[in-house]
Amino acid sequence: MKVAVIGGGWAGIAAAVELTAAGAQTTLFEAGRVLGGRARTISVADRRLDNGQHILLGAYSQTLALMRRVGADPAQLFDRRPLQVVDNTGFRLALPKLPAPFNVAWGLLSADGVGLGEKLKTALWMEGIKRQGFQLPADLTVANWLDAAGQTGRLRRHLWEPLCLAALNVPAERASAQLFANVLRDSLGSSQREATDLLLPRVDLGRLLPEPAAHWLTRQGAELRMGRRVRKLAADENGIAIDGEHFAAAILATAPQHATQLWPALQLAYAYEPIATVYLQFAATTSQSFPLRNLLGQHGQWVVDRGDGLLACVLSGHGEWEKFSDAELAATLEAELGYAEKAIWRQVVREKRATFSAAPGLSRPGCTTAQPQLFLAGDYTWADYPATLEGAVRSGLRAARLAYTRRPE
Repeated sequence: MKVAVIGGGWAGIAAAVELTAAGAQTTLFEAGRVLGGRARTISVADRRLDNGQHILLGAYSQTLALMRRVGADPAQLFDRRPLQVVDNTGFRLALPKLPAPFNVAWGLLSADGVGLGEKLKTALWMEGIKRQGFQLPADLTVANWLDAAGQTGRLRRHLWEPLCLAALNVPAERASAQLFANVLRDSLGSSQREATDLLLPRVDLGRLLPEPAAHWLTRQGAELRMGRRVRKLAADENGIAIDGEHFAAAILATAPQHATQLWPALQLAYAYEPIATVYLQFAATTSQSFPLRNLLGQHGQWVVDRGDGLLACVLSGHGEWEKFSDAELAATLEAELGYAEKAIWRQVVREKRATFSAAPGLSRPGCTTAQPQLFLAGDYTWADYPATLEGAVRSGLRAARLAYTRRPE
C-alpha cells in the first residue's frame, strides 16, 4: 500500500513511522530542509538552536514511546525532574517524589509565601475538579474559572496563570478553561506520579526526534522527499493524486492554513499566537538554581537554562513585546533577568504563527475528511489538548492507523 504523508512536523513524523512499521510504502513530503516543523532545530551563526522551547511532561507517553521506537532514548536525552514552579520573586512550589496524589498535596501545602487558608482552599478546589471529571462549560475562560473558584491570591499569580500561559500559549483572560483542565487532568490530576515530571531536553529538538526518525525511516525503506513543496492535491480513482502521482491514501500533516490551500473544502480558519525565544549567552559558569524559572517581569515569561551559560527566554501570545525590534527585545529581557554581567551573545527567534489560539469554544476538525482516503494530522486536530507535541504525535498515530486500515481492496 502506497501512502503519502504531507508535512514533516512531529505529527507527520509519527504518521510516517506508524505507517512504515505497519508495512506501508511510505513517502514523506516536507517543504523544508529538515524535519520537525514548528519544533525543529535551526542553524544560526554556526550554532544549533531550537526555533522555540518545548518542555515535555512525563504524561507525554506517546511521544516518549515514539522516541524509543526510532532509537532515541528519553533517559539519555532528557533531564527528568519532579515539577517545580519557581519565579524571581521567591515563590517556589516543588513536588516531592511521593505517590500521587500525595506529591501534589505536599507540594501545594509546602509552597513558599502562600497562606495556609489559600492552600487549603486550593486543595479543595482541585478535589472538586476531579469529582466533576475535569468537565467545564465550553465557553469558559481560565480567568473566569479562577474567579468563580475564588482563586484570586498568590497561587493564581504565581502558579495557575503562568502554567496556563506555558501550556496554552495564551493568557488566562483569553484561554479555554476546558483545555487547561485537560492539561491539569493528565498532569497534576494524574494517578501516576511520573506524569507530573518535567522533561528538560539535554539536546536540541532535532536530536530528540526528527533526526533519529529520519534515519529510522530511511533504514526501513521509507522515502523522504525533503525540500519538496506539494503543489496540487486531488482525488483520483481509489486514492489521492499528489502533483499527478497516485497514492492509495494521503495524510495532510501540515499547519491548518497550508492544509486549506491544498484542499479548500476543509475551510480551516484559526487565529494564531506568536512565540519568541530570546537566547542570551552568558559566561559558562552562569546557571539557574532550577533549569526552568518563571520570569515575572513586564514582558518576560519563562527562562530555560540550556547549559553552559545559555539562557532561553520565552514570550508567548500576542503582547506589547511584538512591537520591539530584536535588539530591543533582547535588551529588555536581559534587563529583566537582572544579572550583573552582560550577555556576550544574543539571538532572537520568532514564530509569528507558532500555535493556534486556544480560545474557549474553538471548533476543531477530527482526523477524517469527506474524501475517504484523505486524513488530517496535526496538534489542531487533537481536540483534547492545546497545541502540544503530544497532541501532534497522537494525531499522527491516529491518522496513520485509519489510513492503513481503510486501504482499498
